[in-house]
Amino acid sequence: MYDWFRRGSELLASGHPGAAVQLLVRAAEAEPGSTAIRETLARAQFDAGSYAAALESFRTVALADPSDDYAQFGWGLAAARTGDFEESAVHLALAVAMRPESEHYRAALRQTRATLKARAGGFGTVKGVQDQDE
Repeated sequence: MYDWFRRGSELLASGHPGAAVQLLVRAAEAEPGSTAIRETLARAQFDAGSYAAALESFRTVALADPSDDYAQFGWGLAAARTGDFEESAVHLALAVAMRPESEHYRAALRQTRATLKARAGGFGTVKGVQDQDE
């Protein structure tokens, strides 16, 4: 299990998240209680574009330790990538509350809130563009 985790971490660090996922899934199955393995798996899944799987892995870590700001951040990013911006905003806000000095966290929360505002029509009309019905 340790070799799978070590090699998976190396693959992730060297830019091969898909290959890392294969080894890290095995490590997580062998050691299901390890938050370190699950967090590394979540990062690999996210980087490989498997956002729903990453969301579940980050959620598992965050539920095991709700004070884990990085797990909350990852949960929020993955939720945004799956299109659930309401869930994203909740977890990104938690991450920002835990680590307000993190510009990455604050930027992600601003983006999610801007998306929610835009979807709600919060930006109004584009200047100079008339309604088609007029």
